Amino acid sequence: MTHSPADQQYREKQAGALQIGDYLFLPGDGPAEEITHIELEHDDFGVPALILVTTLDGGKVRIAIGSSVPVGEAAVVPDDDDTLAEEPALLAEPVSGGEPDAVTPDAGDSPAEAVPAVVVPPLPAVAPTVSGSTAPSPEQLALIPEPTDSPEDVVAAAAEAHPGRNGVAVLSDRLVKGINTKSGSCLRDLSDLAHDLFIELRDPDHALAVADILNVLPYDGNRDRWMSVERSLALSSFICRELGQTERAEVYDQLLQAPDTIETDPFKARIAAKVRQRGLNEPNLYDKEIFRSIDNGNRDAEREWRLLRLETLLFLRSHGGSNTLGVGELDHRIANELEAVRA
Repeated sequence: MTHSPADQQYREKQAGALQIGDYLFLPGDGPAEEITHIELEHDDFGVPALILVTTLDGGKVRIAIGSSVPVGEAAVVPDDDDTLAEEPALLAEPVSGGEPDAVTPDAGDSPAEAVPAVVVPPLPAVAPTVSGSTAPSPEQLALIPEPTDSPEDVVAAAAEAHPGRNGVAVLSDRLVKGINTKSGSCLRDLSDLAHDLFIELRDPDHALAVADILNVLPYDGNRDRWMSVERSLALSSFICRELGQTERAEVYDQLLQAPDTIETDPFKARIAAKVRQRGLNEPNLYDKEIFRSIDNGNRDAEREWRLLRLETLLFLRSHGGSNTLGVGELDHRIANELEAVRA
């Protein structure tokens, strides 16, 4: 079977469905160029946002993942009894909004000012084996203590245990006025408070109590809100392992991984597993940003970047590690980061 790129027909194709070997019309009036390399770039919330395409002649183009682009389809000439087999296109999660700008942090930048995008290499031809998680049983969920007070009272109790701590006071003052679990900013404040209580104040009991306000919330499809719950679950899993409560830690791990198994379409689930495994195998650990902050003597910026690295390591640990970072290595790195940010 032979393909003739000269005999091309114009059609539209979603950017997320592009594959190596497709013929893409680049901006301008030139002919379609064969795609030789594809990279997937996520936004700062971990959602696929950009397709980075390289063509045979070295041309490069960035495309928003939800866009439709003109492609040329090479004519297929069957040889003997060959027949054309239709190949399914890779599916990508659509992203609302336009194409985000890539952000490169300066030497002294802190994460609040600039967060680098995560670039994931092109998907492999064969999906890696990913063990799916199952929903915790009622018996397992019973390991998470039922709250005896309202969420606002739980927050107030944590604040009263640490008077004069400005960070905790600011967060608790906002939260005690009323906790709305549909509010992304409210969920983020709760997650931040739990992290501060454990990392800054070394108070695992109050940290777990605050985190459990989030931990029981189900995944509702909103990635922005879920990120706060995810942070809380990963932190809670680590705290419980530190306290020797391994069974309770496993419940948090299962809850964190629950969204990974909600896709019922086998093909979409397989593609999602590929992307997820790539993210686990090649996480952004903010090495460049941390080294730049150290070189510039910017201790505050270094600490903020290390906190982000710690969150990533906790997330990986809650997934049981990856192909590149095992559980033992993760435990060692988490201990090092905790010591660094608490110094």
